Amino acid sequence: MGEIATSKRQITLFYHSRSSCAKQTMAYAKAEGLPLLLIDILKTPLTGNQITELADRLGIEVKDLVNQDYPAYTHKFEHHDLSSEDWIKMISHNPDIMKQPIALWGNKTILVETPTDIIKK
Repeated sequence: MGEIATSKRQITLFYHSRSSCAKQTMAYAKAEGLPLLLIDILKTPLTGNQITELADRLGIEVKDLVNQDYPAYTHKFEHHDLSSEDWIKMISHNPDIMKQPIALWGNKTILVETPTDIIKK
């Protein structure tokens, strides 16, 4: 069993507060009347287990949670090929490099690319 609790009655949204996509997604969800549990990863750091669980739920490797072309990454780092443990440490210490928002609704996990993705089935 995972460390992240989910519910079919609300969407848990992992996001960071400086993300325009996250802001648009939250506005869309509010307009649609969707119940949200918001977790700002800049204020509430994810544990290594939570990072691993999110990657597993998305069906990707931990390294794929990082967009190495995103300015938050390129301003601080060069492209890397690291172990999963090292990627977890990098995300833990630099949560702004993690792809987000990530929505969990029951057994569904969605990497939100556009605000309407939050209601994908």
